[in-house]
Amino acid sequence: MAGVFAFLSIVRSEAPATMQPQAPRVFADAPAAFWIFPPGVTGNEFGVFHFRRVFEVDARPSSFVVHVSADNRYRLFINGEPVSSGPQRSDLLHWRYETVDLAPHLQPGRNVLAALVWNWGAEKPVAQFSRQTAFLLQGNSPREAVVNSGPEWKVLRNEGYSPVPVRGDVVGGYYASPPGEAIDARRYPWGWTQLDFSDESWKQAAAGEGPRARRTQLRASNAFGEAGGWQLVPRSIPQMEESPVRFATVRRSEGVKPVGNGFLNGTSDLVVPERTRAVLLLDQAHLTNAFAVILTSGGAGSTVALVYAEALKDAKGNKTNRNQIDGKTIAGVRDEFRPDGGERRRFQTLWFRTYRYVQLEIETGDQALRIHDLHGIFVGYPFELVARFDSDVAWLAKMWEINWRGSRLCAWETYFDTPYYEQLQYVGDTRIQALITLYMSNDDRLVRQAIEHFDLSRIPEGITASRYPSDLGQYIPTFSPIWIAMVHDYWMHRDAPDYVRSFLPGIRSVLSWFERRVDERGLVGSIPWWPYVDWAREWERGVPPNGADGQSTVISLQFVYALERAAELEQALGIPASADHYRRLAEKVRGAVRSSAWNPTRGLFRDTPGKDSFSQQANVMAVLTDAVPPADQAAVMARILSDRALTQSTYYFSYYQLEALRKAGLGERYIEQLAPWRGMLDLGLTTVPETPEPTRSDSHAWSAHPNYGLLATVLGVRPAEPGFKKVRIAPHLGPLQRAEGRVPHPLGVIALKLARTEGGGLRGEVILPEGLTGVLEWRGKETALRAGRQELSLRDAK
Repeated sequence: MAGVFAFLSIVRSEAPATMQPQAPRVFADAPAAFWIFPPGVTGNEFGVFHFRRVFEVDARPSSFVVHVSADNRYRLFINGEPVSSGPQRSDLLHWRYETVDLAPHLQPGRNVLAALVWNWGAEKPVAQFSRQTAFLLQGNSPREAVVNSGPEWKVLRNEGYSPVPVRGDVVGGYYASPPGEAIDARRYPWGWTQLDFSDESWKQAAAGEGPRARRTQLRASNAFGEAGGWQLVPRSIPQMEESPVRFATVRRSEGVKPVGNGFLNGTSDLVVPERTRAVLLLDQAHLTNAFAVILTSGGAGSTVALVYAEALKDAKGNKTNRNQIDGKTIAGVRDEFRPDGGERRRFQTLWFRTYRYVQLEIETGDQALRIHDLHGIFVGYPFELVARFDSDVAWLAKMWEINWRGSRLCAWETYFDTPYYEQLQYVGDTRIQALITLYMSNDDRLVRQAIEHFDLSRIPEGITASRYPSDLGQYIPTFSPIWIAMVHDYWMHRDAPDYVRSFLPGIRSVLSWFERRVDERGLVGSIPWWPYVDWAREWERGVPPNGADGQSTVISLQFVYALERAAELEQALGIPASADHYRRLAEKVRGAVRSSAWNPTRGLFRDTPGKDSFSQQANVMAVLTDAVPPADQAAVMARILSDRALTQSTYYFSYYQLEALRKAGLGERYIEQLAPWRGMLDLGLTTVPETPEPTRSDSHAWSAHPNYGLLATVLGVRPAEPGFKKVRIAPHLGPLQRAEGRVPHPLGVIALKLARTEGGGLRGEVILPEGLTGVLEWRGKETALRAGRQELSLRDAK
C-alpha cells in the first residue's frame, strides 16, 4: 500500500507560485491545472518551447495518471523517455487530451517531466486549429495534481528553430501541410529532457491572470455554459505507431564517395572533409512517412539539408518511371541542421516527412563532419493487417501491396487525402478509405472518428464541410451526400444502431439543403460553393457541365444515391414517414433525369439536358440509382466501358464505376478493369497516385479501392443484413482460376478458398466465425452457409 500512496514533494522553484483562488475540481477530485505558456508569448507566432518540472517520490507508485494536451503539438518525456505525443487532431470545441500512467517510468527520489511544445505560427498546416501556444498537464487525483502545470513549471524558448516555408510552385501543387524546419545546434539545449540538466536560467512558466488564466475545462462542464478556451475531450484513438525505417541505398553522390551504406545502417561513418560541398541522393525504395533522424559529430560551421520528394522529375517536369533517376532532379520540402561541433548530436524533425527520395546536401566549414547514422522513424495509425488475398495472377499481389501501403500512409490521427501535400481529411476520399479499413483491419476507431468529424463540420445552412478538421473552411456540397453513404456503410458493417441513429439529424440537414434546391424540372438546381465530382480532364476544377448552374445529371443522381440510403436508415432507425418522403423524392428526381437527360440514340444519359456531352460519371450513377432499369444495366454498363468518347472516370470515381459494374451483373469483368493499376506497377509506383499521369500526388488512398474490390467483389464478401449479422458471398473470379482470402468481421474472420473446376464449376471451402451464417451465391444458385468450416462443390447452373 505504501507504493499506492507514495508521498511526493516538489523541488521548489526560485520564483514562488502566484496565489490563486480555489481551483475547480476535475477527474478524481483533482484541482484543475493551469494552461501555461512562455512569458511574453500570448498569440500564435512560430515557436518551439521546452517545459520542465522536477519532483520527488519516496517510492515508485503502482499508478501515477496524468492527462496531457497542448496547442499546437507536444511530446512528453519522463526522465528522458518519451511517453506521449499529441494532442489527437480535432477542433477547439473538442480539443483532445491524452491519458498517461507515468508510474512505470518513475524512480525513487528525483524525477523530471519534460514537454516539447511547438506552434507553427503563420505556417501551420491548414488542418490545425489553434487558440494560442499553451501546454497542460493535469493530475488525475490530488495525489498526481502536485505536478499540475502551473507557475511552478519552467520554460525555455528554443531560439535555434525557424520555419522553412514551402511554396506550392516548388513542390508541384497546392500545399497545406506543415513547413520545413531549420535548427541551429549552437542554440539547442542538448540533454534538456534528462534529470541532471540544469534549468536554473529558464523562466517561470506563465499561466495568465484574471480572464486570461485558463484551467482544465472538460467539454460542456462550465456551470454557466461558457465554452472559452480548449473544451477538453479524451483521446479516442491509440497512439501512433513509430518504428525505424532505413534507406535502401545511395543512388548518386558528388563531392564525397560513401563507402557502402554503413552510415545509412548506423554501422559506420560518412566523413565529409572540411570546406567541402557534398550531395547524396538517398532512395528509400518505397514511399513512407517518417521523422528524419540524423546523428552527427563535429562539423562546426556546417549546414546539412534534407530535401524530400515522392519522386524525381525530368527537365520537362515529368516524373515518368519512379525508379529511374538519370536526368532528373529533386525539389520539395526542406529541413536544415547546423551542427555545433559537438559529439553525437541527434537531430529529429518535429514533424514527419513523406518521401521516397531524400537529397542530403552538406556544406562544411573549417571542421570535418561525421555522420554516424541517418534514418527515418515511420509514423502512422497502428492498423493491423487482417485481410488477405491471393490468386494465380501474380501482379495482383504487388497491387495489393501498394494499395495497402498507400492506405497506411494516408491514415494518421485522421485520414489524409495525401500525406505529402495536404494532410487533410476529405469526405470523398474518406468514404473509400473507411471501406478499405473495415475490410482490411479489425480496428474501426478511425472510421468512427471521421464520421463524427464530418457531422461536427456542418454549417447552419445544412451541409458538411468538404474536409475536417480544417481551420480554413471549404465546402464541396457534392461531398455531403457521400458522408450519408459513409454512415450507411458503417450501419451495414457494424452492429451499432444507437451510434448510427445519432447521425440522423445531420443526414436530414444535408438532404434538406439539397431538397430546397430541386427545381421545377425535378433536378438539382444551381448550387453554391464548389460542386466538384471528379478530376476529369474535360471538367474545369472537376465540375461537371452545369454543375454550378444546375440540372447536372450526375449531381442530381448523387442526391438520389444519398436519399435511397437515408430512407433505409430512417426506416430502420428513425422516422418511417421520413423514409417514405425520401423514397418519393428519390423517384421524382430519378424520373426527371430519365425524362430530360436520356439520349435514345446513344443509349446513354447526357451530362445535362439539352447538351450533347456524355460522361462515364453520369451514367455510372444512373446504374447505381436504377435510373437505368435493372434489365438494361448490363448493356448500358458495357457502353460505359467501351465508348472512349465519354468523359472518363479517374481513379477516384472508378470506385463507383466498379460498384456499378458489379450491380449491372458484370462482376466477372472486374479484374480486367484493373489494368491502370498494373500500369502503376510498370511506372515504379510504390503507392497509388491521385490521378492518372501527370499526377501531383503519388500517394492518394482514394485510388487504393481495388483492395476493397478484391475482397468485396472478386471474393464477393459483403454484408447480407445491417450490422453484418449475415454474410452474402457472391464471387466473381473473372480470369482467375483460383482465389483465396480473409476478411475481418466483428465476430472474427471470414476465410475462403475458391477454385474453378472443369465445366465452369466452383469448388472450395468457406470458414465463418462462430455466430455468423449466410449464403454463397454462384451463377443464380444459393447455398446456405453456417458457422465453421464447410467444403463446397458447385456446378454451373446453366
